[in-house]
Amino acid sequence: MDDLWAHLIKVQPDPSPWVVLGSALAALAIVSFRTSWHLARGLITIAHEGGHALAALLTRRKLEGIRLHSDTSGVTLTRGRPNGPGMVLTALAGYVAPSLLGLAAAWLTEQGRITLLTWTVLLFLVCMLLLIRNVYGALILLATGGAVFALSMYAPGDVQQAVALVAVWFLLFGGVRPIIELQRKRRLRQARDSDADQLARLTILPGGFYVLFFLLVACASVVAGGYLMNPLT
Repeated sequence: MDDLWAHLIKVQPDPSPWVVLGSALAALAIVSFRTSWHLARGLITIAHEGGHALAALLTRRKLEGIRLHSDTSGVTLTRGRPNGPGMVLTALAGYVAPSLLGLAAAWLTEQGRITLLTWTVLLFLVCMLLLIRNVYGALILLATGGAVFALSMYAPGDVQQAVALVAVWFLLFGGVRPIIELQRKRRLRQARDSDADQLARLTILPGGFYVLFFLLVACASVVAGGYLMNPLT
């Protein structure tokens, strides 16, 4: 156990500024282009639904399962009071989860704890797999977990570091785009049951307030994460 813990918390050297900049540009390109975004957006959905699930558990709602769909949508099924703080926090957690996870990952990356970050992601995916309730969701989690495991076991340290940086930047940038897409759909009245509109029905505040809140958290996370990973600081 001591050897395992020492392996998990070992510190890697700081990446070069070019690696940090290149990983940021790669992640931004993935998020910006329609085809790459469509292929990668499911990873943001995993974080989104994981945020709902974690908030439900922390507020002691009964978590019945998670579904991930091939159109990159998802749903987290909970049971409990249809209103109140627990339901509000559960609905609030989804859109901010990718950004906050990205910020936490940026902190671990800044500390050089790439191995700890990788195995934390694996643990997160295993926990979600135990809660998944459809075949596609199980397959996408297994594929993602398998890729992360292979990276941690077989890739050289510098490759692990570069991939981790791309993933962190992707969570940070990828946390912003779904919020913009949400507001576009709300404007066209195509998202009547979105998290923001559910929150509007649960509270006295309008749905637009929650969209703005989501966006502020996401943008603040990009700024804070960028500061943490800036090799010149």
